Amino acid sequence: MSEHERNERTFSPARAQRLEDPERQQFLPPAQVVEALQLTGQMTVADVGVGTGYFAIPIARAVATGRVLAVDFQDEMLDLLRHKLAAGGAPRNVDVIRGEARASTLAAASCDRVLIANVWHELDRRDEVLAEMRRILVREGRLAILDWRADVEPPPGPPSAHRIPVDDVVAELEAARWNVTRSQQVGSFSYIVIAEPA
Repeated sequence: MSEHERNERTFSPARAQRLEDPERQQFLPPAQVVEALQLTGQMTVADVGVGTGYFAIPIARAVATGRVLAVDFQDEMLDLLRHKLAAGGAPRNVDVIRGEARASTLAAASCDRVLIANVWHELDRRDEVLAEMRRILVREGRLAILDWRADVEPPPGPPSAHRIPVDDVVAELEAARWNVTRSQQVGSFSYIVIAEPA
């Protein structure tokens, strides 16, 4: 998603404080996402649409000798993440990278896992996004799409009209020749779908 391709679904950095709301830890526990990713200590994980690092920082702690590639196209979000990473006790294995979901700037076959969290519903041209994810994943790598359930009314999260039902995400992945290995509810309002390139 380029600067000129922002749409009405794009989360605004002006609302970034919502991403840090302590209540979010209750309805969307990062530990559940980390567990679903089935990480090992040496993996390289891309968090595409990283925002302020809500998931990237716990993932970085889980892959202590690996790397987290924190990708976002909004400079304001990346600046907020850099500020968090400069704090004492923050993990040191996070690379902050300006890129887009369909043009990540990451090297081919460089990632063991890719997480796209709470932005799938924002993306246009998702076929190109899936092609890019296939390019950057290693052969045995996995893509995780986390997004808002369509069967739960907001708030929190985007308007109902912007949400994509989990069955539609699964169908979209399968149509693009991905094998869906797992689909489950996360927290109170979200789902995660895990898939690997066919």
